[in-house]
Amino acid sequence: MAKIMTSQSHKSQSCCGVGPPFGCHVTTFPRLLLMLFLGLSPETWAQQGTQPHSIKIEGDITLGGLFPVHSRGPAGVPCGEIKREKGIHRMEAMLYALDQINSDPDLLPNITLGARILDTCSRDTYALEQSLTFVQALIQKDNSDVRCSNGEPPIIPKPERVVGVIGASGSSVSIMVANVLRLFAIPQISYASTAPELSDKSRYEFFSRVVPPDSYQAQAMVDIVKAMGWNYVSTLASEGNYGESGVDAFLQISREAGGLCIAQSIKIPREPKPGGFDKIIKRLMETSNARGVIIFANEDDIRRVLEAAKKANLTGHFLFVGSDSWGAKSSPILDQEDVAEGAVTILPKRASIDGFDNYFTSRSLENNRRNIWFAEYWEDDFKCKLTRAGIKYDLGRRKCTGEERIAQESQYEQEGKVQFVIDAVYVMAHALHSMHLDLCPGSMGVCEKMDPVEGSKLLQYIRSVNFNGSAGTGVMFNENGDAPGRYDIFQFQLSNTTNPGYRCIGQWTNYLRLNAEEMQWSGGDSAVPDSVCSFPCELGERKKMVKGVPCCWHCELCDGYQYQLDELNCDMCPFDMRPMSNRTGCRSTPIIKLEWSSPWAIIPVFLAVLGILATSGCIITFIRFNNSPIVRASGRELSYVLLTGIFLIYLITFLMIAEPSAPVCAFRRLLLGLGMCITYSAMLTKTNRIYRIFEQGKKAVTPPPFISPASQLIITFILIGVQLLGVFIWFGVVPPHTIIDYEEQHPPNPEFARGVLKCDMSDLALVLCLSYSIVLMVTCTVYAIKSRGVPETFNEAKPIGFTMYTTCIVWLAFVPIFFGTAQSTEKMFIQTTTLTVSMSLSATVSLGMLYIPKVYVIIFLPEQNVQKRKRSFKAVASAVTTQLSQKEDKQNGESKSSAIVPDRSQ
Repeated sequence: MAKIMTSQSHKSQSCCGVGPPFGCHVTTFPRLLLMLFLGLSPETWAQQGTQPHSIKIEGDITLGGLFPVHSRGPAGVPCGEIKREKGIHRMEAMLYALDQINSDPDLLPNITLGARILDTCSRDTYALEQSLTFVQALIQKDNSDVRCSNGEPPIIPKPERVVGVIGASGSSVSIMVANVLRLFAIPQISYASTAPELSDKSRYEFFSRVVPPDSYQAQAMVDIVKAMGWNYVSTLASEGNYGESGVDAFLQISREAGGLCIAQSIKIPREPKPGGFDKIIKRLMETSNARGVIIFANEDDIRRVLEAAKKANLTGHFLFVGSDSWGAKSSPILDQEDVAEGAVTILPKRASIDGFDNYFTSRSLENNRRNIWFAEYWEDDFKCKLTRAGIKYDLGRRKCTGEERIAQESQYEQEGKVQFVIDAVYVMAHALHSMHLDLCPGSMGVCEKMDPVEGSKLLQYIRSVNFNGSAGTGVMFNENGDAPGRYDIFQFQLSNTTNPGYRCIGQWTNYLRLNAEEMQWSGGDSAVPDSVCSFPCELGERKKMVKGVPCCWHCELCDGYQYQLDELNCDMCPFDMRPMSNRTGCRSTPIIKLEWSSPWAIIPVFLAVLGILATSGCIITFIRFNNSPIVRASGRELSYVLLTGIFLIYLITFLMIAEPSAPVCAFRRLLLGLGMCITYSAMLTKTNRIYRIFEQGKKAVTPPPFISPASQLIITFILIGVQLLGVFIWFGVVPPHTIIDYEEQHPPNPEFARGVLKCDMSDLALVLCLSYSIVLMVTCTVYAIKSRGVPETFNEAKPIGFTMYTTCIVWLAFVPIFFGTAQSTEKMFIQTTTLTVSMSLSATVSLGMLYIPKVYVIIFLPEQNVQKRKRSFKAVASAVTTQLSQKEDKQNGESKSSAIVPDRSQ
């Protein structure tokens, strides 16, 4: 037990032991030293006299009591007006509990509990000065050098010993008092202090409480906020330990729980300046989405916040969640009910004690003289004035008769903390009872082991109690001396209810049980209003978080080929897929091919069908008139080869439009270049034969080699074999197969994305496949140009020349169309149509220039289909030489004519 050693060196002014003239008064000096040791001013104590204004109840064991009987006084005055509920009701609850315990034969039998009850005046410093009364008996005083005037030692009355203290009410008061009581190992049990700071046993090891700390309350409030779907709220706290520590606990728990952000955390000053609450409302509106406001404030601050909100025309905007200082009280919302509508408040679970109601309503001036403040309460409760010595009678108020009755001639409602005051007194009683059973077994009354009561041992018994309290709920403590968290959840409702006011909508006992269907908001709406920084994103949108505010975000659409991977990220769909319409996932991209019914296919097929019919007609005609002069003169063998090539050129159109498969792709590779190769190989062989014949005729009369039909076929098949060799090598290196091209039709809008089923033939492969035929075509054109001067009656050079010129024009037009559409979404259709139409046109040109005229003559002009006179190679050569000489003579004659011009200058 801590002790403070003091010495007293002054002499008293009166003698001791015989009466006033001879007595000494020395009991206040140690207290004065202790006050100076604690850094307190003794002026207030001096104003109160040598003994504090208190209630003294005699008993074998004395308990201390601290109650806010009066409110805080104005500047320079310790105490203000009397507090009827928080002061008198609570203090009378302690007296009621003492009466019940002292009359209980099973609890502390033969031991009477007494009390010393002090008024804290709702001020921490004043409460500390008052509480020094509890420790004066523990201060050892050295009075050896103090003598009365007659030389005898002084007679110093032994102060009462307080074994434990019930109180205080406010957390700031309890903290101040606890700092003193711990020095003297005096256990303290509060009935209303809820500051989380008091759970710190390294600083307040002798402090316990029968109410749960604000950390539990803060946890309950966090659970309420989350249950309503809010994630963005502001906090308001009255300056002081209760408000600030409550909000700090709320902030800490919300951070640990996650998913809850604080928009504003505002402190209400102890002495707000004019317009201060208007500024608070203005600050709250800076984050107007945070409609939820968590408020840890005293009643006056709550009322002024509601007034400021109403003044700003914000009725119904803010959604308040109030702590137990608001609870189910009517005073904070008086005349502000419309602003407070929908407010959710929390209050430690409590019950009205019927026995106390009967006790208190039976109190009168006659039977309650032990309460020195009861007369003042009587005057305030009944609005009358008692005649008291030394106090001037107020003519403006009626005189009290003393016959008034509480709850009959005045309003009465049991204060909410009465239950906890009674439980706190019973905790002390049960702890002392258990201590007495252990230390004084079989002893009647207080034994030597409990005289004095050791505070540290009593604290152990206090922490071990476990009994059903006045409301039937268990009373116990955890390792920090805190009571279990049990709360009732209320909501202030006005609309659609028969009894406007607070309605219990749930409970919290380590977890929340909330009846959401019983909740009502402004205007009677049952839907929970929003208090969120950002509303949920739509499907297919990701959250782009605001830096430093995890509950705030902007919604961004997953665009293009992205889908919503999770709430924070978009991701690209696989190459063969596209996003769903709501962008919550990916779906397969539709596969398309060139359909027979497509306009892109109808035109090429129509041309190919006409070409096949025409080619077939020519072949049939040639076969039918195989031995006719025209057929023989055209070179039957090469004509059949050439017509076969033209037929294959028309046939490739159907393979290009057919649904791709491995066999189709193989035939495309084979026939795409083969038809043109056969056609232009035969033409090249013909033009080369004609060119060599007439070139040889200029030099000699002997024919050139390899001009027979068999030689011509061999040359043609050799040229065709080169194409076939290249195709079969291609087959061996890259076997034909199909692919699905997802890049070809991949527009910005994924709704139009398609996979194109096609053969594995790139544009480069297609060009290489046709390149040999193009070389043959160009070579044939060169020979056609060189053979343009041969006699018309001897060969087909001129028709072949016109054919090649036209074919070159067709393919020159093909190139820009084919490669210019490489980036088009209709690339496959355009290129397929362009290729097939170009090939059909080139085949049609060859057919029309070389064979349609012959067929026309055979069928419609049979008289011209007659045998011409055969000429030998020598005759042909002579004819060519003659024709060339005539051309030279003609040219020379024109030159001479131009040279003989009369001289007109003479």
